[in-house]
Amino acid sequence: MIENQFDEAVVGERDALKVEIQCITPPDDSQLEKLKEFFLAEYKANDVDFVIKKDPSVIGGFRIFVGDENYDWSTLGRIRQLRKSFQSIKREYDPHRIVSLLREDIESFELHAGHQQVGFVISVGDGIAFIGGLHEVEYGEIVLFDCGVKGMVQDIRADGTNGVVLFGDDSEIYEGSRVVRTQRTAGIPISTHILGRIIDPLGRPVDDGGDIGAKEYFPIEHSAPGIIERQSVSRPLETGILAIDSMFPIGRGQRELIIGDRQTGKTTIATDTIINQKGKNVICVYVAIGQKMSSIAKVVATLQNHDAMEHTVIVSSPASDSASLQYIAPYAGCAVAEYFMYHGRDVLIIYDDLSKHAVAYRTLSLLLERSPGREAYPGDVFYLHSRLLERSAQLSDRLSGGSMTALPIVETQAGDVSAYIPTNIISITDGQIFLESELFFAGQRPAINVGLSVSRVGGSAQTHVMKKSVGTIRLDLAQYREMQAFSLFGGDLDASAARQLKYGAGLMQLLRQSNNSPMSLDKQIITLICAQAGLFVNIPTKEIKSIQNELLEYFEEHHGAICHRIKHDRKYSDKLRNEIIDTAKRFMAGR
Repeated sequence: MIENQFDEAVVGERDALKVEIQCITPPDDSQLEKLKEFFLAEYKANDVDFVIKKDPSVIGGFRIFVGDENYDWSTLGRIRQLRKSFQSIKREYDPHRIVSLLREDIESFELHAGHQQVGFVISVGDGIAFIGGLHEVEYGEIVLFDCGVKGMVQDIRADGTNGVVLFGDDSEIYEGSRVVRTQRTAGIPISTHILGRIIDPLGRPVDDGGDIGAKEYFPIEHSAPGIIERQSVSRPLETGILAIDSMFPIGRGQRELIIGDRQTGKTTIATDTIINQKGKNVICVYVAIGQKMSSIAKVVATLQNHDAMEHTVIVSSPASDSASLQYIAPYAGCAVAEYFMYHGRDVLIIYDDLSKHAVAYRTLSLLLERSPGREAYPGDVFYLHSRLLERSAQLSDRLSGGSMTALPIVETQAGDVSAYIPTNIISITDGQIFLESELFFAGQRPAINVGLSVSRVGGSAQTHVMKKSVGTIRLDLAQYREMQAFSLFGGDLDASAARQLKYGAGLMQLLRQSNNSPMSLDKQIITLICAQAGLFVNIPTKEIKSIQNELLEYFEEHHGAICHRIKHDRKYSDKLRNEIIDTAKRFMAGR
């Protein structure tokens, strides 16, 4: 509180502009006259009404308040402005010249008559502060508290009270603490040196790699590209996972949801896809939201072991972080991806996972005293994810032609894809890959349910050779699942149905992949063509996977020209198909 040892001194008319002056030594008449001239011109007022109060914290000079605007002409205010001027001295200057540079800076220093809006804290707790006094503050604006903690305005009320989520420890923020506007929205410092690094949602490095040398500041909230600024999704983003690349292709600029129960391999699909981008000129951003630190460390170790960190940025907001940091984490990751996309690069971003993100937002909303809606989530939770995922796009050539492909991850409870958050995100994305617990525990990895999974981009995002080679595999697998359920009743099956069951069981074996072992395009094509030619039908189910691996090694060692042609030409022809089948038959016969 301000210690008042003056009787309030009021100069002027009572209906005039009210100006409060905080100081130790009150201004004399000439100073008051100059101040009056300044405020009459600045606010177009008829008269000025001065209220003079004593405040020992001012030390020297004046701190002046006009409503919620503050002119800090105190000694501390001068020091703040001088400190800002020092920040313009670049690091690359010769250290021996620093003293002379500082001297020149001090000699040329001029105090600016600039002002800033100042508010005060009404209440604080649980990472939320309610503030008053900042009547012109905007939604999403960053405000700065006296102790140095930053916050973001997330609630604006008619009575002038604003709710702020805090990005730091609130132990030094008290009722009555001073808070000022920055007139900036939340952003993240960024540069090309961020590749291979682990950062928090505020852009601060959390690994041991030192400063990232950021030279740009990119907003975490950004408008999604419009229709004219986009072009159709037509280039494949190969995951290296045969079941996905063949049946549910993902294109550059697409949004494909990965959904399933806990511990069904969702993150593994994401990390395999990142590993498969090595050498393909794709930058990857992995956003960990509310994960255990051990889980994040495991992902980092996996990527490092496969030399995939060189093209990857990890934005880490573990479960130990506050709800406010978990809330902004996916937007911060999206800002990193957008930075590279608008520079013409292709980017893959993984949000792991948006279920925990929705929970973090629900926590903030309840603390901000918003009424919950369906399933206790606030009514704007749909907008929460739509404004995030709509930023993924394939940009037009006029806007650099870069792309951002999003793979959001959502966790279901007991396979319920009709729950509130899953249905919201399914309606925003361009398809989903549904991982089934039953398949996972039966040993099918990845445990993709072909009936509930879909890609709305489809063959538009496939290479010519993949589109022609995949044939009717998805339909065959769907029929196999139906026949498998029917066969459990113990009825007699004719020869055709028995063959279909055996063929389907073989396909399921061929689609199995070990973790962190993405398949190249040539291996995928050889597997698909040989499978549809029936070359694995008469092989015992348990031996199919080992024979597949032997066959692919045989092609790589003895028929590298075929593999090279598939990888580089990417064109399908009957000649290529016959060549693959004939070579595979010779291998089978020679076993």
